[in-house]
This record gives sequence, C-alpha cells and structure tokens, in this order.
Amino acid sequence: QVQLAESGGGLVQAGGSLRLSCQTSGFTFSSYTMAWFRQAPGKEREFVAVISKTSAITYYLLAVKGRFTITRDNAKNTVALFMNALKPEDTAVYYCAANPSVDSGTWTNAREYDYWGQGTQVNVSS
Repeated sequence: QVQLAESGGGLVQAGGSLRLSCQTSGFTFSSYTMAWFRQAPGKEREFVAVISKTSAITYYLLAVKGRFTITRDNAKNTVALFMNALKPEDTAVYYCAANPSVDSGTWTNAREYDYWGQGTQVNVSS
C-alpha cells in the first residue's frame, strides 16, 4: 500500500521558516523523482520543487528559488522542503508527489506524478 505523509506545516509570520517532511512507504522510493507542489485557495495546483532520484538534480519554481531547498534521504524514504524567508503568497496546501519518469520534461507537470500525499497546510501571515 503506497503512502505519502506530509508533516511540518503550520502558521508562521512573513520572513519565517518552516521545514516540511514527507514520509513514504509502499513503493521503491529510490526509483522515483520526488517533488513538492502547492495549491492555494481558488488556484490550480502549482509545481514548487523537484529532486532527481540520486539528488543530483534539483529544480525550483522561480518564485521560490533561493528561498526553498528540497532534499531527500533514500535510506529513510523521505523528502523534505526547507522554506525560508516565507511570504504571504506562499500560503497554500503543500503536497509531496512521486514520478517514475527520468524525463525532466515531465517533472513540473502534476499529471505525470503517480503518487500523492494528503497535503499539509502552510499559512504565512503578513
């Protein structure tokens, strides 16, 4: 049974930091590209960050580049998102997701991801 469980969300003031974590099970984690997406109220789900299977490649939404860092631990089957200098526009539900493709052209497309977590809410107050 595939499971992805996000944690670490919460309420933070603008300029603050949060660390999101996604614990996975039920699939071969090291064989999947992992990503974080987010969805704000009334908006479509948006790509945030992606990390390749070996951590060799990371890629970020331009709006978060330099503020967010994605990491993974293949021994623990986890992926994390370190978020610094948070802004009110970062407020959203954050989801981790798993993509079996090595084609980087698929990595920002939510439809290419096989497995999803339930999400964790991040609220950034101004």
